[in-house]
Amino acid sequence: MVRVESPPTDREVPVVRVVLLPVVLLLGATAAGSALVAPAARIPVAVCGAITTLVVAVLTVALHRARRATRVQRAEHEQRIAYLEHRIHSHDAETVRLTKEVMPAAIRRLRVGNSPDEVMRDIVDADAANRHLPKALREQIHQVLEVIDNEEARRDSAQRAFVSVARRVQAIVHRQASELREMEDHYGRNPEVFDDLLRIDHGTALIGRLADSIAVLGGARPSRQWPKPVPLFSVLRGAMSRILEYQRVDLHSIAKVAIVGTSVEPLIHACAELLDNATRYSPPQTRVHVTAVEVQTGIAIEIEDGGVSLSEEARARAENMLAQAQAGINMNDLGESPRLGMAVVGRLSRMYQLQVSLRQSAYGGVRAVLIVPREMITTGPAPGIAHGIGATSRPTSSLDMSQLQHVVPPPGKRKPKPAPTGPVPSVAAPVPTGAPA
Repeated sequence: MVRVESPPTDREVPVVRVVLLPVVLLLGATAAGSALVAPAARIPVAVCGAITTLVVAVLTVALHRARRATRVQRAEHEQRIAYLEHRIHSHDAETVRLTKEVMPAAIRRLRVGNSPDEVMRDIVDADAANRHLPKALREQIHQVLEVIDNEEARRDSAQRAFVSVARRVQAIVHRQASELREMEDHYGRNPEVFDDLLRIDHGTALIGRLADSIAVLGGARPSRQWPKPVPLFSVLRGAMSRILEYQRVDLHSIAKVAIVGTSVEPLIHACAELLDNATRYSPPQTRVHVTAVEVQTGIAIEIEDGGVSLSEEARARAENMLAQAQAGINMNDLGESPRLGMAVVGRLSRMYQLQVSLRQSAYGGVRAVLIVPREMITTGPAPGIAHGIGATSRPTSSLDMSQLQHVVPPPGKRKPKPAPTGPVPSVAAPVPTGAPA
């Protein structure tokens, strides 16, 4: 509570002391003037002096009271300004504390899974420093938490929808790939049919990679699983089989190590996205060179293309996209014409502790370096294979295929080829001997 009082250094002067000096001076001047003038003029001079003394005394008292009121008002004004400055400073400090401490802690609790009411009870009500917050500010914080919770719920719902659609596409692609592998094994001796089946199989792999990219951006993990370790060379060949222009990729100096089965599919997908970017954004007559050497932290996979080198702005933009994907990119941030490659690589890097960097290539283009940690590498036997034809190159799938029996019939239960419908061609009658043709 602020009290209105005069400063202790300024003492109040009594009004008698203020009036006494001018009254005494005027009375002395009146007495001196009356003594100096003629006897007939003494009475008028004395009357005028008395009246002047009275007027001066009244004015002196009025001025003294006005001065004292002004000093009191000035003191009140200064105290009000000091009080307002203190309130503004405390309000700014409270706002900074709410912005940097209370709201981030509340949002973290909200993203963990707590409701806005639980967050208000645990953060605002439980903390003694937050109990004195005004009711309007508490309601405002609660409304902000509800808006964030609704936005998170809608985003999670959209991501789950994307993942669900991607999973259905993955299941269809996996079933179709299994059917194509069986047909390749069956018609392997017929070069023409086998060549067509390989082209269809390659297109199916491209569709599967796109579905995997959508699932990964939605926060899910790749559905396909490799039960056994796979050599790194086979992993890179498997990544080549999932891009359109795989003929332009050359493998050089691949380290003779293997990748554990649980990490094969993520590494194939990340390498496929980097290879796709290298072939897509480089001239069609150039080659893409891939090397994999062993370093202290693991395996460094370098992908170099002969395209146009990245400028500092473009490289910063690409690295910013990788950082956003590692932090958790939103579907709305992809834009109308999304470039999924870097976003998918960033999300996979976050899931499996991969490291990706972009540099200038010795061929004049871009060099992407992917560091595979040692936890994903094994030196033991690697009987698996991620490329080629046959049962050994088939990964398992964690998807439920029971819902897709209506799409493709299971193996061994294919329906026989139906008889052709339509008009039956008539058999030509035999031509008699000697008759004109």
